[in-house]
Amino acid sequence: MKKIIDLEYSFPDAENYRRREFKEVFNRNFVVDEYASEILKPEISFLMGEKGAGKTAYAVYLTNNRINSNVCDLKFIRETEYQKFVALKKERHLDLSDYTNIWRVIILLMLSKQIADKEEGLLPRFIKFRSINSAIDEYYLHAFSPEILHALQFVQESKAAAEYLSKFAKASGEQKESLTFSENRFQTNLLYIQKSFEKALSELKLSKSHTLFIDGIDIRPDGIEYREYLDCVKGLANAVWQLNNDFFPTIKDSKGRLKAVLLVRPDIFTSIGLQNQNTKIRSNSVYLDWRTTYANYETSSLFRMTDKLLFNQQNDHDKQDLNSDGDAWRFYFPYTTKRHDDAGGSDSSFIGFLRNSFYRPRDILMMLEFLKDNAVEKNETNKTQHTLEDFESPDFKRKLSDHLLGEIKDQISFYYNNDDYEFFLKFFELLNGATRFTYEEYLSSHSGLISHIKSTDKKIPKFMETPNNFLQFLYETNVICYVEDVEGHKPFIHWSFRDRSYSNFSPKVKEGVRYEIFYGLARAVNSGKKRVKYRS
Repeated sequence: MKKIIDLEYSFPDAENYRRREFKEVFNRNFVVDEYASEILKPEISFLMGEKGAGKTAYAVYLTNNRINSNVCDLKFIRETEYQKFVALKKERHLDLSDYTNIWRVIILLMLSKQIADKEEGLLPRFIKFRSINSAIDEYYLHAFSPEILHALQFVQESKAAAEYLSKFAKASGEQKESLTFSENRFQTNLLYIQKSFEKALSELKLSKSHTLFIDGIDIRPDGIEYREYLDCVKGLANAVWQLNNDFFPTIKDSKGRLKAVLLVRPDIFTSIGLQNQNTKIRSNSVYLDWRTTYANYETSSLFRMTDKLLFNQQNDHDKQDLNSDGDAWRFYFPYTTKRHDDAGGSDSSFIGFLRNSFYRPRDILMMLEFLKDNAVEKNETNKTQHTLEDFESPDFKRKLSDHLLGEIKDQISFYYNNDDYEFFLKFFELLNGATRFTYEEYLSSHSGLISHIKSTDKKIPKFMETPNNFLQFLYETNVICYVEDVEGHKPFIHWSFRDRSYSNFSPKVKEGVRYEIFYGLARAVNSGKKRVKYRS
């Protein structure tokens, strides 16, 4: 079996697997399950999951592999695109409906070029589609780069873009008269561009289905206000929904279908404000749910993914010695952990990974990487198995805790700024090292937090204004759980990531009970150690 320091774990950020040199290892280790086929269903418009749940990984896998004649592409929105949207809004005095129309044109342009590249035989057969692609090629001097930034340029220069489309439409005979476009009539230009794309796509008889994944909305870039950022995201979500339901289904007699899919966190989806959200969650979304129970962990996708990752790296001879699913994991992690209840006994080593994670693939992969890093740092070149001591070492726990806190910081950054994050950390200092606390102790710490903020020249963040608002925030971000004590039963422990479901996307925290900080976070927020109070 391979030495620990020779094992290679997946990139925590699946975007890296778009690169050609990493595609093979990603395909080899990716666990194909029912989610892959569900995402490709024509009614699906949103791919939802917590940060680190694997949204990008599924989009990359489907982009790298042609599944049942489905051609997929993945595009990321970068900070530059958001800045251009904000600048365009100020320059053109745009509103939310304008944002939606801009995104419609961008999506139609990206799909048109995807079709032209993947189904080249369509160009000679369909005049309108050939005409519109000729206009795009001339506009970009035959050097179109299939990225959102370049598609946005097409929108920004709407007058020139419309003129190119009109020119080729007239040359092909589909448009009788010459049209004139004005720089000052942005919305009119945009509507003409949109209709031109829709007419061209409506005539196609596709042999393959085409899906465009759009990623990158989970983190708000620095320097862009939340309201401006949210307007851009709302416009994108509305454009995806409208195209998938109002336009693409109207294309007749085509074997292949078109659609766009937005990758989005559940909390952001609820902020977007789409109508009939519950229906869209149930009928038009795939929610990546990695939850499992300690008793059934061996049949979970999370365990199978990890075991396959270890198994696939062995040579053929060693693979023959691994007789069943889970053998690779049990070889590298042969120890057991103490159960965290009153029943006594021990648990599988994988339970320790679950207990210290939010049940997300990224958390598991990062733990494996940290254990390998520690082995490298200790120069344990011949080591082939991990021990309980490795997993419980302070160095490993610190790295894990910092990782989890970093994930929460990224999640918070969608809504709040760095000052708000510093106040968030201050709260744990006021707990005086406690990892478990009552509601009364929480109220005291929150009161101290508000007093601290008032002593600065900063504004109290909205999510901290009342004790119950901040308690809900801590619960939603999985920083704390709440514990219900029921007479005659074991305590009921509630985590937001466990309680969330299609029918309850925003579970609520209970007031007046006990609370506990997430195990893996305690070190990063300096909980678990009582502070000494010095006397003057």
